Amino acid sequence: MNDLLFRPATELASLIRSGELTATELVETSLRRIDELDPEINAFTHVAHDSALETAAAIGPDDSRPFAGVPIAIKDNRPVAGMPITLCSDLLADVVPGHDAFLVRRVREAGFVIVGKTALPEMGILPTTESRRFGPTHNPWALDRTPGGSSGGSGAAVAAGMVPLAHGNDGGGSTRIPAACCGLVGLKGSRGRVSVGPDGGDSFLVSDGVLTRTVGETAAVLDLLAGYELGDATWAPPPDAPFAELAGREPGTLRVGLALNPPLRDAEVDPVCAEAARSAARTLESLGHHVEEVTVPWGEGDLLTEFTRVWAPLISIQTMIGGVLRGREATAEDVEPLTWLMWENAHAKDALDFVMAEGRMKALARSVISFLAPYDLVLTPALARPPVPIGEIHGRGPDPWDHYRRSGHFTPFTAVCNITGLPAISLPLFQGEDGLPLAVQLIGRPLGEGELLAVASELEQAVPWADRRPALAVA
Repeated sequence: MNDLLFRPATELASLIRSGELTATELVETSLRRIDELDPEINAFTHVAHDSALETAAAIGPDDSRPFAGVPIAIKDNRPVAGMPITLCSDLLADVVPGHDAFLVRRVREAGFVIVGKTALPEMGILPTTESRRFGPTHNPWALDRTPGGSSGGSGAAVAAGMVPLAHGNDGGGSTRIPAACCGLVGLKGSRGRVSVGPDGGDSFLVSDGVLTRTVGETAAVLDLLAGYELGDATWAPPPDAPFAELAGREPGTLRVGLALNPPLRDAEVDPVCAEAARSAARTLESLGHHVEEVTVPWGEGDLLTEFTRVWAPLISIQTMIGGVLRGREATAEDVEPLTWLMWENAHAKDALDFVMAEGRMKALARSVISFLAPYDLVLTPALARPPVPIGEIHGRGPDPWDHYRRSGHFTPFTAVCNITGLPAISLPLFQGEDGLPLAVQLIGRPLGEGELLAVASELEQAVPWADRRPALAVA
């Protein structure tokens, strides 16, 4: 039964509709694997045994919803009615929302069964998952390594076979980074593709999605999550066909730029990560695409500093809301040192500084998109290093800002896609000599998820990865 959780979610839904498998059997299998494996991996902040089994019991083979009975986990920074939302912070320890995020409502409407909430670094700041409140989440491929972040709990849960897929979101790489660390597919959609309501009208940086094993699953779930919700301030226009259909189309001959120069100019790219991108380029050429190496002008200033001028106020808003929900102002004792430094950083600036920083980000985005316009896709390493050891980047200790800077050097290729709003996908094409996943990133044109998914499907067929499993997951 454990093998079921490594099958595509679309296949699992078909088994339930055919009567070969019941929703209760599948959800029980997921909950059992969580109970068996999570003490070692620590991917979940909350497991919803009772509500998941109750929901599954009401699903029969006549349920026509596309994913009826399929287990899913939700990252612990989106509201699920009746489940805690902690953002892995002591500040929000007792908060239980009474409403669903719009994307969670769509997940339920598609028939998914929510089995729990998954871990992140406090407030989603870092690309590792080691909060003070819950402790480190471990990578199933190597328990001494990070599963990435900030959707690290979701990545670890899928890689270990506790759930077939899981929700994630991405404000600077937070879906693509754990996908790269855990050997999964992680898509950041175009800005405004998935609603952030009802709690937000739009988001300049953050895009919600899922972590999966296959491109087809990612495309099918994107069709369910994408689209306007009443009251959205901005939204991406719909594609000319369903994403699942676009993912299966032949993309034709494309012009691909291979960019190995990191957007953070003082970041160093491990040769194994650069070679993975070059190897992916050779595979694309063998599929008939034209690839040329390009040096992208990512901007003149310190991109990490500029990004932080926008990012820190967003973190501070989460901290402020946490205080409101507790009925008092947040204090330094409520949160981790890096979170409080973000709070202080934001409060040291005025509103004009934030508006000007966002304006500079938009100007940078226009410049980068204009430079990339001749290319259909851009190929980069997903990370500058393989998954780092647990304890190396956690945001505590005597110099939390140093951890923050090092986090940027670990993941220099991802945040620029959030700044530009371009769609981007992490693909686990390779494995290193140490057995750890080794991924590449493809960046698409504005609103170009369809073409991006089509090429990702081509690569998946050329270099299959879905059957790879960490030893822990098959024990």
